[in-house]
Amino acid sequence: MSGTETPPFFDLHTHGFVRIATSTPKVRTADVENNAQGIVEQARMADAQNVDLLLYPELSLSSYALDDLHLQSALLDAVEAQVEAIIDASRTLSPVLVFGAPLRRNGRIYNCALVVGHGELLGVVPKSYLPNYREYYEKRWFAHGRECIGLTIRCGDHEVPFGTDLTFGASDLPGFIFGIEICEDFWAPNPPGIMAALAGATILLNPSASNITIGKSDERHLLSRASSSRLVCAYAYSASGHGESTTDLAWDGQGMIYELGDLLVESVRFDLDPELCITDVDTQRILSERMRMQTFNDAAEAAGRPEDWYRRIAFKHRPRGGDKGLQRPIRRFPFVPNRADKLDEDCYEAFNIQVDALMRRIDATDPKCLVIGISGGLDSTHALIVAAKAMDRLGRPRTDIRGYTLPGFATSYGTKANAWRLMEAFGIAAEEIDIRPTATTMLENIGHAFADGHPVYDTTFENVQAGLRTDYLFRLAGQHGGWVIGTGDLSELALGWCTYGVGDHMSHYGVNSGVPKTLIQYLIGWTTRTKQFDDGVEQVLGDILDTEISPELVPAGEDGEIQSTQSIIGPYELNDFFLHHIIRWGQKPSHVAFLAWHAWKDAEQGLWPIGFPEDAKNEYELAIITKWLRNFLKRFFGFSQFKRSALPNGPKVSAGGSLSPRGDWRAPSDAVADIWLAELDAALPRDDG
Repeated sequence: MSGTETPPFFDLHTHGFVRIATSTPKVRTADVENNAQGIVEQARMADAQNVDLLLYPELSLSSYALDDLHLQSALLDAVEAQVEAIIDASRTLSPVLVFGAPLRRNGRIYNCALVVGHGELLGVVPKSYLPNYREYYEKRWFAHGRECIGLTIRCGDHEVPFGTDLTFGASDLPGFIFGIEICEDFWAPNPPGIMAALAGATILLNPSASNITIGKSDERHLLSRASSSRLVCAYAYSASGHGESTTDLAWDGQGMIYELGDLLVESVRFDLDPELCITDVDTQRILSERMRMQTFNDAAEAAGRPEDWYRRIAFKHRPRGGDKGLQRPIRRFPFVPNRADKLDEDCYEAFNIQVDALMRRIDATDPKCLVIGISGGLDSTHALIVAAKAMDRLGRPRTDIRGYTLPGFATSYGTKANAWRLMEAFGIAAEEIDIRPTATTMLENIGHAFADGHPVYDTTFENVQAGLRTDYLFRLAGQHGGWVIGTGDLSELALGWCTYGVGDHMSHYGVNSGVPKTLIQYLIGWTTRTKQFDDGVEQVLGDILDTEISPELVPAGEDGEIQSTQSIIGPYELNDFFLHHIIRWGQKPSHVAFLAWHAWKDAEQGLWPIGFPEDAKNEYELAIITKWLRNFLKRFFGFSQFKRSALPNGPKVSAGGSLSPRGDWRAPSDAVADIWLAELDAALPRDDG
């Protein structure tokens, strides 16, 4: 590799991304040459921005609101001539163009979507469902294309595939496969895009005219989002804009692109100027979801395996290499609610999933009390919040919660004080048991060097303390007729950052087991912002949120620095990012690294959770990201599965997934991480010095 070449890692196509754009070109009613120029102008602008696939509105070459002018031979001749002009102009352009035009075949006129790429007319798809109600009269001019299967059509000197049985796929870019349905088609009860998706299209395009009325934008969003979610695909929609005839209708030029139910980008509506609406679609994510969603594959079988009879029109895309950036929203905190209009509702839902699950377990077992260890850290704090709310709703006194702080050799004054403040603020039964004497006895009994006065703070030293805390809690639960609430979270389970068996790994019910650390932090903040409890509780919760995350099992060093969890296993904000993309989508480590780099390389760019403090906005260079990703892969795939295989019960909270062997995640305990580490190392850019 020469010094001027960009490593493939930085190219979005390496990772299966396809850059898609919707276009609202300039248009003038019945001025076909002008409209063709508008199409080409937008194609050139898209080419300059490295767009791979460009979608225009329905009948954008002729214009839509022509009424009986659609039947004029002069106009139809002009359309064919300008199709040729667009084909010629496309020879040096990167994007595949999909635009609308009326075409003749065998004495009929069809409302068509034409696919043009690199100087070639690749194929033509006719509209299946023609609206002929209220303001629409398309059956007056057009023939429907529902039965057009296995046909060809002549346009000028080109004889090309024609029909609703077409998908288009790049032979040199796996995953870049698209199908087309036109406007009214996705308002139909059985949109033709369903079959295209079941035939393998990862991207569906909808060139639309769709005049605007009050509330119609919401309806388009609803249908586009539903299509992308139900069909496990990306869905691009482009509607006609300014320049169409307003004799009886108006137009807003709405463009939008969804992926698996997520809105990636939306255009400015009612814009007078031509507009491109650009985003990068993750086809690897789409294909990964189809692999794990057997319902999708069952539907393809039930539909007669359309992949066997659909015609896949192959084309060589020849995408440009190099770092073209990444144009898509990437959530740095994928487990944390981020919808401004739904923020309180989403947090309420997450919190109450835990509360309701705990209430049901209490109903089923009728314990005399709940036993919980309170450390003054995030996890035990959140578990106590959930337990207190459950008791309140069940009409039971909070004193039925027995909280214990269990200081060890490294417990700080601050966390112990916070633990006491927390228990007193919630009004639970609170006690303290110093585990140091018992821990010292155990260390003496096993012949550990610490018992002889040596500063040996190894895993055994730590696990003796962690194990004793859990042992005490189980015995206390037995003594008082109750059971132990687990405090460990999803992030710790992913990393194996818990003491197996008689340790913080075990409980009678793991109420936090489906909640990652970053979500716990956010939910604790939410409880204070929404006044879930009184002012005394809110004050101590704020102090706990400001405390360094530490297991406090190793005494502070001579410099007074305490044991830091994140300095050992990596920042939780990165680990939770890795966890989401690996367990939810099954993405390759290189893909995760690429996403993480774009998400975290610049704190001034991208999406932060609503209300996120400015001084906590971190950024990471690629070397740091890959360092901690390697660590994550080793811990997650290499040696911590045996802990997850023996998890106590606990509720799934996030669609991102859980790690229960009875739920989202099943894996062998004796697997190795080699292939994940090798894939990452092979893909990363090399320093050739």
